[in-house]
Parts: sequence; C-alpha cells; structure tokens
Amino acid sequence: MAKVKSHRIKSNDNILDYILVVVCLFIMIVTIYPFLNVLAISFNDPIDTMRNINFIIPRSFTLSNYIYVFKENDLMKPIFLSVARTVIGAGAGVICTAMLAYVLSRKDFYFNKLFTTLFVITMYVSGGLIPEYLLLMRDLKMGNNFLVYIIPGLIWVYNVILVRSFIEGLPIALQEAAKVDGANDFTIWLRIVLPLCTPVMATVALFQAVGQWNSFMDTYLYAKDLPTLQYVLYEIMEKATVKIDPHAAEQLKTAVSPMSVRMAVTVVATVPIIIVYPFLQKYFVGGMTVGAVKD
Repeated sequence: MAKVKSHRIKSNDNILDYILVVVCLFIMIVTIYPFLNVLAISFNDPIDTMRNINFIIPRSFTLSNYIYVFKENDLMKPIFLSVARTVIGAGAGVICTAMLAYVLSRKDFYFNKLFTTLFVITMYVSGGLIPEYLLLMRDLKMGNNFLVYIIPGLIWVYNVILVRSFIEGLPIALQEAAKVDGANDFTIWLRIVLPLCTPVMATVALFQAVGQWNSFMDTYLYAKDLPTLQYVLYEIMEKATVKIDPHAAEQLKTAVSPMSVRMAVTVVATVPIIIVYPFLQKYFVGGMTVGAVKD
C-alpha cells in the first residue's frame, strides 16, 4: 500500500510539473511576442507593413525606417539632453531619497510619523497640473531651464518608503557603535548606512532613470527649447502620417509607413533601458523584496 501511495504522489507531482511548464511557456510566449513583433515591424518593408504583412520575422528586411528616424532629424542634442537628465536626475534623486529615508527611519526623530503621513498623503492627493505649472514657470522661473528636468523629480514618495523600510531592517547596533566612536549623523549615513543599501539604491536608481528617460510631457510644458529624445521621437511619430498613393510606383519605392516609424521609434526609446537593466537585475530583485520577510 505504501509503495502504491508513493507512486501516486510522484505521478501527481509529475503532472503538476508538466502543467507548470506549459503555463510558464504560455506566459513567456505572451510576454515575448509583442517585443518581437515590434522589432520585426521596425525592420520590415514599409509596403508590407501597410498591407499588414507582419509577424515576428521581417519578410523583407530594411533599415529605411531607422534611416528616416535618424537622417531626417537632428538627434544629437536631444540624445545628449536625455542622457544628461537621466544620469544627473537619477543620481541626485538617489542621494536625496537616501537622505530623507534615513531621517524618517530614525526612531529619535520627533516628527517621524507626522512627516511620513504628510508624504504618503501626496501619493493620493495632488495639487494638479495648473499649480505645478504656475510654481515652476511663474514663481521659480524655470521655463526652458535644464533644472526643470531635475528638481521636480528629486523625491518620489514610493522610493522613500522603500529605502526607509530597508534601513529599518539594518542592525541598529551598527549605528550605535558608530555613535560611540564619535561619528555624527552624516558620517553614519555616508559610511555605514549607504554602503549597506546598495540593493535598494540600485532599485531606486533604475526607477529614477526609467522615469527620467521616458519623460516627455515636461519638455512639452516647460522646456521646448531643450528638447529631449523622447519629445523629438514623439514629434517624429506625429509627423509620420504621410498618405501613400498605392498606384504611384515611385512613391511606393520611397514610402515610409507610419506604423513602421512608430515601431522604430519605440525600439530606439527602449533599447538603452533594456541594455542597462541586466546589470542592475540582481540588485533590483533584492531591493523589490524588501519587507517581504521579517524576523
């Protein structure tokens, strides 16, 4: 009886394993297919795209869509501005977030709960676009100023809570020992807390970098004289609406499909983040699981 029961348990486990494999394969296909489809359309012949002949492999490989994106538009300045705002914005955001999170994690900070509550409220209640516009443009005079890309996005409340939770999980004895040795709060934060927060700092840096890189609405509202790559690509997509006469042979030879251009723009916009992500993946996973297990 025991052998029969053991055999049945193993059989059930094997069936469950097969089911999990099938489910995982299905999820992988559903997840990967859109990316492959976008990539295929971006390299596909515009005429095939117009005729809706698309799959995951281009039938007629061409670089005309990317040539249109790069050759017809001067992207050097927008690329420089996007890289600059991403690097500076993410770096400054990480430092400011870490400082604020350390202060809120201190049990001896009298207004700890009050400030935490006020910060959390801003996640649900916002002043709106008009007050923000008036503050930045009228009061702070930051129109067409590079700082308009940096200062408004320095602090994200979710990131502050994430880092604070991580710091609260660190042994308090480390900070107490440093105080006994005469270290002040800034030294404790810089020399002890910050090096131990590498996983969550990498997570915050990735969040900040993706947010800065993908942002284009702030350019549209506050800094059209400082166009970023995302804003220029958005304008390219809006302009790529040329109507093609299917009976004009010469026009078909030089045709550029709006859909193909949009897919090429999507690839150009996402590739830098895709390249950076693998280097931060292990830290990202560690940072996102903060607070999942408590002693």
